[in-house]
Amino acid sequence: MAYTTPPSKIICVNAVRLFLVTCLLWYFICLFISPGSGAVICDVSFPPGSGIRTLASDLKAGGVIRSSWHFVLLTRLRGDAHHLKAGDYRFNDAMTPDVILRKIVAGEVDYRKFTLPEGYSMYQAAELLEQKGYFKKEAFLEKCRDKALLLRLGLHEASVEGYLYPATYNLSRGGGEEQLLEQMVGQFNKNYAAVKEARQEGSRFSLHEIVTLASIIEKEAVSADEKPLISSVFHNRLRIGMPLQSDPTAVYGVRAFSGKVSKADIQRQSPYNTYLNKGLSPGPIGNPGIDAVTAAMNPAKSDFLYFVARQDGTHQFSKNLADHNRAVARYLK
Repeated sequence: MAYTTPPSKIICVNAVRLFLVTCLLWYFICLFISPGSGAVICDVSFPPGSGIRTLASDLKAGGVIRSSWHFVLLTRLRGDAHHLKAGDYRFNDAMTPDVILRKIVAGEVDYRKFTLPEGYSMYQAAELLEQKGYFKKEAFLEKCRDKALLLRLGLHEASVEGYLYPATYNLSRGGGEEQLLEQMVGQFNKNYAAVKEARQEGSRFSLHEIVTLASIIEKEAVSADEKPLISSVFHNRLRIGMPLQSDPTAVYGVRAFSGKVSKADIQRQSPYNTYLNKGLSPGPIGNPGIDAVTAAMNPAKSDFLYFVARQDGTHQFSKNLADHNRAVARYLK
């Protein structure tokens, strides 16, 4: 008599098979099929010393993975549990767990980019940062004047004005104002050191005076080629005790220089106003680029004492007031 498998056993075997197939299918779906189309964004902070389970829970709560358990399993099976890089990450639900894991292992952290144009003051920088939604304007300016931070950055001035190197910076999403300021001042120190090696011997200016003069040159110049000539005008004036009469200094701290100043601007009482005060302003009026710093240290050799904008981005330089007045009548009136 042939042996017949009891129906109950067949049902049990089929149930086990179905369960295993379902588990494998769910495992495949969880690990290799993204849960969405990319509309869901998840910002995750993974501090040093954090565990994989906490990370997986955050990813699950953020809607970019289907199962935290499967993500932990994938991490352990691949041997990556001890190779995860701390940092701030941004993921979306179009990414598979495999892609997410590879990004964390590679340390592909998410950054916010910030570009400071040459010549921009710390006030303009603060406005740009607020427009981007990175920091509040007043909070950034407060850090710019923070005495403890300034000392830590090696600065003995009233603020970081002049020492924020114009460049593009990557700021981690969890990074604050101090992190950005440290990057900017660090970049200034790096670039200034390179220029200092080529500095002319016997300069009578301190670093702060060089940066101050460079910031004025940066605001006045449109063409980089003219910066050494503009520098020569200011050096010549300083040598004979003639006021610099630089337009951008008259509006510093009031508004951004747009190329024109009024009679009221020129008469405004301010220690930075070089129409009313001889010599350099007490500090920088913006953050100069490396070519302006170079021009401040190495002015062109000239007898020029005046210059006026030609309306095409260049300037007309003059050696005496009579020639300057004729240039003003030609180009401005």
